[in-house]
Amino acid sequence: MRQPWFIKLATAMFFAVLTSGAALAQSGSQTAQGTVQDAATAPPPMTQALPNVESADIRYLQQNQAERTRVQPGNMAPVYRQIKEGQTHYSSLPALEAGMLIQPHAQFPGQARATTAGEAWRLYRNGPLTLYGGWLIIVAAVGIIAFYFVFGPLRTKEPRTGRLIERFTSVERITHWTVAISFLVLAFTGLLMLFGKHVVLPLFGHTLFGWIAYACKTVHNFVGPLFAVALIVMFAIFVRDNFPGRGDVDWVKNLGGARGHAHAGRFNAGEKLWFWGGVVFLGVIVSASGFVLDMLVPGILYTRGNMQIANVIHLVAAVLIFSAALAHIYMGTLGTEGAYQAMRTGYVDDAWAKEHHDLWYDDIQSGKVPRVRSKDGSKPAATSTTKTV
Repeated sequence: MRQPWFIKLATAMFFAVLTSGAALAQSGSQTAQGTVQDAATAPPPMTQALPNVESADIRYLQQNQAERTRVQPGNMAPVYRQIKEGQTHYSSLPALEAGMLIQPHAQFPGQARATTAGEAWRLYRNGPLTLYGGWLIIVAAVGIIAFYFVFGPLRTKEPRTGRLIERFTSVERITHWTVAISFLVLAFTGLLMLFGKHVVLPLFGHTLFGWIAYACKTVHNFVGPLFAVALIVMFAIFVRDNFPGRGDVDWVKNLGGARGHAHAGRFNAGEKLWFWGGVVFLGVIVSASGFVLDMLVPGILYTRGNMQIANVIHLVAAVLIFSAALAHIYMGTLGTEGAYQAMRTGYVDDAWAKEHHDLWYDDIQSGKVPRVRSKDGSKPAATSTTKTV
């Protein structure tokens, strides 16, 4: 009985596949045996990368790696060893440090051992800086809350007279509120970026936290320069009234009025310390380091190492200025009766000025300082019974 032609074709293809498989299996066995023999006779692998290699050494490394690739396919130990040592290699990319995949080893203060600079920075930023910075902010906040419940706000002892003195002009108030609002935006976004991994991430998950962190970073980068410019304007406006003067030593001796009446000019010694220590010193550091992180400072090589150092400086200064600002915000709102009204309306009552800034009040009474400094001379109506904090 004759078989159909398609059965003969299928039978022939089946035997052809079996014959090819047997031949491939035999060839693979011989190749594996040859690889084992070559590996046994191959030179020992290089144990460490050669520093400062010359052209001849480079050819040796290439030959060695070619031999290793032939006898040990996929073994790139010499290449990865050089990468981990932070050596710079050729890259067609024009970016800075494009030829360096991994930074050299480094060790930040308090770290037990040296590791790659990127990993050392990450551990330092997420470790001591986050831990101690967080505790400093918590201690400052708890201390202010305890102070409020123990001592309460400082209230004016004498009744109001109804006569108003212009304490801040409209330009001074606009400048102050620009600094204050931009500072609060930077503080909020900065705290989310610093502590969000520990607080926000567990609540909202990785996806939403990723979007929140990205939005905070963008807002932070754009509001930072505005804060720095407003800070410069504030310095120019208020610097002449914040130089050391008469009454400052007395204010410190009396602990700001805790041990009796403390004399003060337009700004007391505590406000002057905040101006020079917080606004000027820490403000300049946090602004300058922020400009570096925004890559806005000409003449600086924006290497990974320089950016990591700028990040550490920025973080330390930001935590310090925020912790100190909590006390300033408290004294300017809940802590002192009439202080917030002065910055909101620009005016204070005679009784308030005499009690908190008597030397400044004496200069106004003598005509040395005008009672109203605005060009239009307008001032809001005042009553002797209204009390605001």
